[in-house]
Amino acid sequence: MISKAHFILYVVDQERSRRFYEAVLGEEPILHVPGMTEFALPGGSALGLMPIAGIRRLLGDALPCPGAASGTPRCELYLTVEDPEALHQRAIRAGAQELSPLQPRNWGDDAAYSLDPDGHVLVFARPSSLS
Repeated sequence: MISKAHFILYVVDQERSRRFYEAVLGEEPILHVPGMTEFALPGGSALGLMPIAGIRRLLGDALPCPGAASGTPRCELYLTVEDPEALHQRAIRAGAQELSPLQPRNWGDDAAYSLDPDGHVLVFARPSSLS
Protein backbone atom coordinates (compact mmCIF):
# COMPACT_ATOMS: atom_id res chain seq x y z
CA MET A 1 0.00 0.00 0.00
CA ILE A 2 1.38 3.41 -0.99
CA SER A 3 1.24 5.89 1.86
CA LYS A 4 2.49 9.01 0.02
CA ALA A 5 3.50 9.89 -3.54
CA HIS A 6 6.40 12.25 -4.26
CA PHE A 7 6.68 13.73 -7.74
CA ILE A 8 10.24 15.01 -8.12
CA LEU A 9 11.30 17.37 -10.88
CA TYR A 10 15.00 17.67 -11.71
CA VAL A 11 15.84 21.37 -11.92
CA VAL A 12 18.84 23.44 -12.95
CA ASP A 13 18.54 26.00 -10.15
CA GLN A 14 16.78 24.87 -6.96
CA GLU A 15 16.29 28.42 -5.64
CA ARG A 16 14.84 29.72 -8.90
CA SER A 17 12.46 26.76 -9.06
CA ARG A 18 11.49 27.18 -5.39
CA ARG A 19 10.61 30.83 -5.99
CA PHE A 20 8.65 29.92 -9.13
CA TYR A 21 6.55 27.18 -7.50
CA GLU A 22 6.10 29.20 -4.32
CA ALA A 23 4.63 32.04 -6.42
CA VAL A 24 2.50 29.73 -8.57
CA LEU A 25 1.14 27.50 -5.80
CA GLY A 26 0.79 30.35 -3.31
CA GLU A 27 2.36 28.10 -0.68
CA GLU A 28 5.69 27.90 1.10
CA PRO A 29 7.61 24.65 0.83
CA ILE A 30 7.18 22.04 3.56
CA LEU A 31 10.86 21.16 3.16
CA HIS A 32 13.67 23.34 1.85
CA VAL A 33 17.21 22.09 2.36
CA PRO A 34 20.22 21.97 0.05
CA GLY A 35 19.38 19.33 -2.54
CA MET A 36 15.58 19.17 -2.08
CA THR A 37 12.56 21.42 -1.87
CA GLU A 38 9.07 19.97 -1.35
CA PHE A 39 5.58 21.42 -1.61
CA ALA A 40 2.50 19.68 -0.23
CA LEU A 41 -0.04 18.68 -2.86
CA PRO A 42 -3.65 17.63 -2.25
CA GLY A 43 -4.24 14.02 -1.37
CA GLY A 44 -1.04 13.73 0.65
CA SER A 45 1.29 13.93 -2.34
CA ALA A 46 4.36 16.15 -2.58
CA LEU A 47 6.06 18.03 -5.39
CA GLY A 48 9.82 17.84 -5.03
CA LEU A 49 12.45 19.98 -6.70
CA MET A 50 15.89 18.36 -6.88
CA PRO A 51 18.90 19.95 -8.53
CA ILE A 52 20.29 18.00 -11.47
CA ALA A 53 23.66 17.95 -9.70
CA GLY A 54 21.98 16.24 -6.72
CA ILE A 55 20.55 13.35 -8.71
CA ARG A 56 23.92 12.98 -10.44
CA ARG A 57 25.64 12.70 -7.03
CA LEU A 58 23.00 10.23 -5.85
CA LEU A 59 22.98 7.88 -8.84
CA GLY A 60 26.10 8.79 -10.81
CA ASP A 61 26.32 7.22 -14.23
CA ALA A 62 23.45 4.79 -13.55
CA LEU A 63 21.13 7.48 -14.94
CA PRO A 64 21.67 9.54 -18.09
CA CYS A 65 22.30 13.15 -17.09
CA PRO A 66 18.93 14.96 -16.94
CA GLY A 67 20.78 18.16 -17.86
CA ALA A 68 21.35 16.76 -21.34
CA ALA A 69 17.60 17.12 -21.92
CA SER A 70 17.35 20.73 -20.73
CA GLY A 71 14.61 22.51 -22.64
CA THR A 72 13.04 19.23 -23.72
CA PRO A 73 9.78 18.56 -21.87
CA ARG A 74 10.30 15.48 -19.72
CA CYS A 75 7.08 15.38 -17.69
CA GLU A 76 3.71 17.01 -17.21
CA LEU A 77 2.42 18.25 -13.88
CA TYR A 78 -1.38 18.24 -14.28
CA LEU A 79 -3.14 20.02 -11.42
CA THR A 80 -6.93 20.12 -11.11
CA VAL A 81 -7.85 23.42 -9.43
CA GLU A 82 -10.90 25.61 -8.86
CA ASP A 83 -9.64 28.53 -10.99
CA PRO A 84 -7.22 27.27 -13.64
CA GLU A 85 -7.11 30.61 -15.47
CA ALA A 86 -5.94 32.45 -12.35
CA LEU A 87 -3.17 29.93 -11.64
CA HIS A 88 -2.15 29.79 -15.30
CA GLN A 89 -1.77 33.58 -15.35
CA ARG A 90 0.09 33.47 -12.03
CA ALA A 91 2.52 30.95 -13.56
CA ILE A 92 3.09 33.18 -16.60
CA ARG A 93 3.75 36.19 -14.35
CA ALA A 94 6.23 34.05 -12.38
CA GLY A 95 8.15 33.19 -15.56
CA ALA A 96 6.33 30.30 -17.25
CA GLN A 97 6.01 30.25 -21.03
CA GLU A 98 2.43 29.83 -22.24
CA LEU A 99 1.86 26.86 -24.51
CA SER A 100 -1.93 26.94 -24.77
CA PRO A 101 -4.54 29.14 -23.06
CA LEU A 102 -7.41 27.74 -21.05
CA GLN A 103 -9.84 25.96 -23.34
CA PRO A 104 -12.12 22.94 -23.39
CA ARG A 105 -10.29 19.66 -24.06
CA ASN A 106 -11.80 16.53 -25.59
CA TRP A 107 -11.37 14.51 -22.37
CA GLY A 108 -13.83 16.72 -20.48
CA ASP A 109 -11.57 19.29 -18.81
CA ASP A 110 -10.85 22.95 -19.44
CA ALA A 111 -7.05 23.11 -19.29
CA ALA A 112 -4.27 25.69 -19.76
CA TYR A 113 -0.69 24.63 -20.56
CA SER A 114 2.64 26.31 -19.91
CA LEU A 115 6.33 25.45 -19.44
CA ASP A 116 8.04 26.06 -16.12
CA PRO A 117 11.57 27.57 -16.11
CA ASP A 118 13.11 24.09 -16.49
CA GLY A 119 10.91 23.07 -19.42
CA HIS A 120 8.46 20.87 -17.50
CA VAL A 121 4.89 21.07 -18.78
CA LEU A 122 2.58 22.64 -16.19
CA VAL A 123 -1.20 22.28 -16.59
CA PHE A 124 -4.03 23.85 -14.62
CA ALA A 125 -7.41 22.26 -15.26
CA ARG A 126 -10.97 21.81 -14.04
CA PRO A 127 -13.85 19.65 -15.24
CA SER A 128 -15.58 21.42 -18.15
CA SER A 129 -18.93 21.13 -16.41
CA LEU A 130 -17.68 23.69 -13.85
CA SER A 131 -16.94 26.38 -16.45
